[in-house]
Amino acid sequence: MTHQDLLILDELLYLSFNRAQAELLFHVLSELNERGSVIITTNLEFSRWTEISPDTMLTAALIDRLTHRAYILDMNRTSYRLEQRLKKQRGGNS
Repeated sequence: MTHQDLLILDELLYLSFNRAQAELLFHVLSELNERGSVIITTNLEFSRWTEISPDTMLTAALIDRLTHRAYILDMNRTSYRLEQRLKKQRGGNS
């Protein structure tokens, strides 16, 4: 893999992975673990990642690597899009 300073994975785990895809993701993120930065967005908490990936051990190892030196921002709140839609319906500024 070529050197990357930053990898952004938006909506990770929105779709399920088969074993080969999960292994590839693990490999890529392991390579970046000490040499680059990763930004991941997902609506799925860590405890539910095994529902998307077929290998629980691989998923646990992936979470371990991702959280080793991570800044985890939990932004579990009402959807911004939903808030804007409701605001518009009430006649507020959009």
